[in-house]
Amino acid sequence: MDLAEGHVRALEGLSNPGCVAVNLGTGRGYSVLEVIRAFEKASGCNIPYQVGPRRSGDVAACYADAGLAARWLGWRARRTLQEMCADHWRWQRQNPGGYAGRF
Repeated sequence: MDLAEGHVRALEGLSNPGCVAVNLGTGRGYSVLEVIRAFEKASGCNIPYQVGPRRSGDVAACYADAGLAARWLGWRARRTLQEMCADHWRWQRQNPGGYAGRF
């Protein structure tokens, strides 16, 4: 829902001249394990995974600075990781075929 609201804010700002790239995110990075745990809780399913050594080229941390979204669009992510996973899982259950045949 946060992402959808951010896109709506961006569309509302199209009357401004120029082209601007805006990150829509929480400004906080999550580990893969945090995401797995949140999605397990949201889905009620165990997600199998293996912990292995870091691969060459793996980035230690990567997340978006959403400051421009706050300043330019007046938008901030309001939901927690758990809420995001629950929202995604709810959508997926209600739309098992994704967007196929919708357009």
